[in-house]
Amino acid sequence: MLSPAQLLKGYARGVFPMADSAGDPRLYWYDPPYRGVLPVGGVHASRSLLRDLRRGDWSALLNHDFDAVVAACADREDTWINAPLSQLYRQLHQLGHAHAIEVRRNDRFAGGIFGVTLGGAFFGESMVSAQTNGSKMALLWTSSHLARSGFTLFDTQYLTPHLKRMGGSEITREDYRKRLAAALRSDVSFGALPLPDADQLSQEITQTS
Repeated sequence: MLSPAQLLKGYARGVFPMADSAGDPRLYWYDPPYRGVLPVGGVHASRSLLRDLRRGDWSALLNHDFDAVVAACADREDTWINAPLSQLYRQLHQLGHAHAIEVRRNDRFAGGIFGVTLGGAFFGESMVSAQTNGSKMALLWTSSHLARSGFTLFDTQYLTPHLKRMGGSEITREDYRKRLAAALRSDVSFGALPLPDADQLSQEITQTS
């Protein structure tokens, strides 16, 4: 069983753990030749997504119920989040190295994202959508919060078509490790600032797009 300290050392070296399935208690380290990253403060929002955000029924919560977001992300037919990994994330959260952003629509859970932080790097672990656009809104809020908080690296591990549409790209292992090394030299906090409301987020995206 990995310890939280061992897990953080792995992230600092540029590797991350995954399980083959929820039923497999073993964890494996991954070091892919290409890594997915998202632009901090620059995640792309389509016109339709911005219109949806401006309707005024969206809100976001920071570290409101970390375990619930992790459980929602793992609640799917195929998942790499097993019980030992969930426990490690919980321990990292208690140590201040794992965080969740929960998105709500009309005060009902709509989606969320959680990840691990180390220095100025945010390692996005998983996201979930319970309502239309829920995970997309979570990405917008997370990107904004990272920029406001001084983070410089938004790691998504792999690049999916969904992430690519929102501005994600692939970089080589060598480039990733250079960016990671620079980010680790930063002393920033994920929980120091509040999240913007939907109107503030919309204005921020409009100004930077």
